[in-house]
Amino acid sequence: MEVVRVLEPRRTNRPFVLTMGKFDGLHLGHHELISTTVERAHTLGFGSAVLTWDPHPNAVIHPGRPLRLLTSLEEKIELIARFNPDRLFIIPFTHETLISSADAYLRQILTAVRIRELWVGEGFAMGRARTGDIPTLMYLGAGLGFAVGALTRVVVGGAPVSASRVRVLLEAGDVAAATALLNRPFGLRGMVVQGNQRGRTLGFPTANLRIDPDHILPADGVYACRASIDGVALPAVTNIGLRPTFDGLDRAVEVHVLDWSGELYGQTLRIEFLHRLRGEQKFANVAALVAQIQHDAATARDRLRP
Repeated sequence: MEVVRVLEPRRTNRPFVLTMGKFDGLHLGHHELISTTVERAHTLGFGSAVLTWDPHPNAVIHPGRPLRLLTSLEEKIELIARFNPDRLFIIPFTHETLISSADAYLRQILTAVRIRELWVGEGFAMGRARTGDIPTLMYLGAGLGFAVGALTRVVVGGAPVSASRVRVLLEAGDVAAATALLNRPFGLRGMVVQGNQRGRTLGFPTANLRIDPDHILPADGVYACRASIDGVALPAVTNIGLRPTFDGLDRAVEVHVLDWSGELYGQTLRIEFLHRLRGEQKFANVAALVAQIQHDAATARDRLRP
């Protein structure tokens, strides 16, 4: 998969089937769009391409508002690559992008890739004030030489799959339901940084992760997770929250990898959330906290057993 980060004049006149969108979370609806694009391209003998934006358009549309991203750009690239499209466009989203008409922006895209089919999701709209809805895109495409296809939303549990629905589930701590919409466990990736080392004194050393503040966190609480260290997946318990037993003031993500020892400072650790064990609690004393941590570790081992 070739990654292209600017809409520069096309190097080939090869026709492409293209899909475009924010693709935050790469949920089941996105899977359907990208796989349809790749399959159509194979059927027609064309190239396949995915176009998305960096930063996320909401960073420009609503500056200062928390983004609550489901995937980092790095993870988004890795997930899209699994579908094996020929090309991934990661295009800057700027104020100029925001105020461009759909017609003008499509013509700009066409300078970089010859589109023969464009596939979007139901409800997709682009251009200034979202005036480039699907009927408009179909009209514009007819004049610009490409057809437009729109896929209906994927429905799970009687409701459409969407990034906003995944966020609601994560904010409620329902990581199992989020997994069903993503077709994979929700994950976080961060560098291990120096903490207060209180876990070591309790007998449960933890890796403190520095997470991008634009990335969403599941609800405060304790989770059974998988942690990836040097490509090896290991069972882990993760605590998210303020650590009220110690009157903490800053939200932290602390990972205790079960039955493992070693130095992780400065490494990037990825964790996948599989089960929520409990909400965050304030304990009367350290002994009660240690007893609960021991119980959490035993429960996590049981829940994570193959």
